[in-house]
Amino acid sequence: MSFVPTDPLGLDELLSPEDLAVRDTVRGWAADRVLPYVAEWYETGELPVIRELARELGAIGALGMSLQGYGCAGATAVQYGLACLELEAADSGIRSLVSVQGSLAMYAIWKYGSEEQKQRWLPGMAAGELIGCFGLTEPDIGSDPAAMRTYAKRDGSDWILNGRKMWITNGSVAAVAVVWAQTDEGIRGFAVPTDSAGFSAPEIKHKWSLRASVTSELVMDDVRLPADAVLPGVTGLKGPLGCLSHARYGIVWGSMGAARASFEAALDYARTREQFGRPIGGFQLTQAKLADMALELHKGILLAHHLGRRMDSGTLRPEQISFGKLNNVREAIDICRTARTILGANGISLEYPVMRHATNLESVLTYEGTVEMHQLVLGKALTGLDAFR
Repeated sequence: MSFVPTDPLGLDELLSPEDLAVRDTVRGWAADRVLPYVAEWYETGELPVIRELARELGAIGALGMSLQGYGCAGATAVQYGLACLELEAADSGIRSLVSVQGSLAMYAIWKYGSEEQKQRWLPGMAAGELIGCFGLTEPDIGSDPAAMRTYAKRDGSDWILNGRKMWITNGSVAAVAVVWAQTDEGIRGFAVPTDSAGFSAPEIKHKWSLRASVTSELVMDDVRLPADAVLPGVTGLKGPLGCLSHARYGIVWGSMGAARASFEAALDYARTREQFGRPIGGFQLTQAKLADMALELHKGILLAHHLGRRMDSGTLRPEQISFGKLNNVREAIDICRTARTILGANGISLEYPVMRHATNLESVLTYEGTVEMHQLVLGKALTGLDAFR
C-alpha cells in the first residue's frame, strides 16, 4: 500500500463504513456551509445564520447525536467524535455550538431530566428548532463551581432563581438554559425557559477568540420557575461534572480537527511556496516541522479513537478524558503555531485558517477545565493525593 500523507498511520482502517459515512457527511456539510463564509464571520465577530445552521445540523443528525431516543441519532461515541473533528476543522465556534447543544444542554436533560422535560425539550433540540445553553461558570467563579453564587430558593411550590453566569455559548439565542444553582438541598439543575420574566442573556462582544460563535452572560433576577423546572435526577456537583466529561470528550476529537486543518494548510503551502528557487517543503527545517506536526496530530487522533472505543464499551474514566483533553488541545495549539511559521507572514491572514484556529484554541484550552485543573486531576489519580485544596 502507498503512503498517504493525510493518513500516515492508516487510521481510517480502524473505522467502519458507518463511521466513514458519518465523517464524510459532516465534512461535506462543513465544506459547503461553513468554510466559504467562516473567515467573514470571524472577522465581523458574529454568526448571523446560527439558527439556520442549527436546523441543518439537526437535519444531518449532529445534535445530541450520541443520545438515544427523542429524535436523537443514537450514534456511537466514535462517530460523535469524528463529527466533532470535522466541525472543528471548519471552526471551533461551530463545534462549540454542537457540543453545548448536545453534550451539555441536551445531555443534562436526557441524563437527569424527567420524562416530561425530555419530551418538552429534546425533540426540538435534536432537530435544531430549539437551541439550548448550559449555565455553570460565573463571573468570579471559574474552576471552583462548588463556590457558585447563583441561588434558587423555594417559594411555595415554585423556585425563585437569582444569579449570573458568564461565557455561555448559545446564550443569547437559546430557548432553554440549563442553569446550575445552589439550593438548601445542594446544587441543583434547572431547565429555564429563556422567555421567563427576569431572565436575560446579553451577548459578550470584543472577543479575540471564538469570534464566529455566540457567547453571552446569563442574568437571572428573581426568575420564578415552577416545581417541574428542576432536573430531578441529580443533586450535587456530580450533575454538571458528568455533563462536562461528556463535552470534554468531544474536545479531545475537535481539537485535532483544528490541528489537521492547520497542518494541511502548512503542507499545501510548503509544496507550492518557493524561496531560493525551490519549494520551501524541500528544505530540511521545513520538513522537520511537518514531520513533528504529523506525529502529534496523528498520535492525538489515535488517542481520541482509543478513548472513543472505551466510551462505547462503558469503560472510559473521567481521568482518561482529562488525559485526552490536556494532551490534544495543548498539542493542537503547538501545531497551529508551527504551521504559522511555515506560512510566514501569510500565516496571520484570514485567507488561511491557521491564525483563526490558533486563537480559537486559546479558548478551548481554558473552557471545560483549564490545563491546571486537568493536570491536578491526573496528579491526584497518579499519586492518590488531592492537591485541589
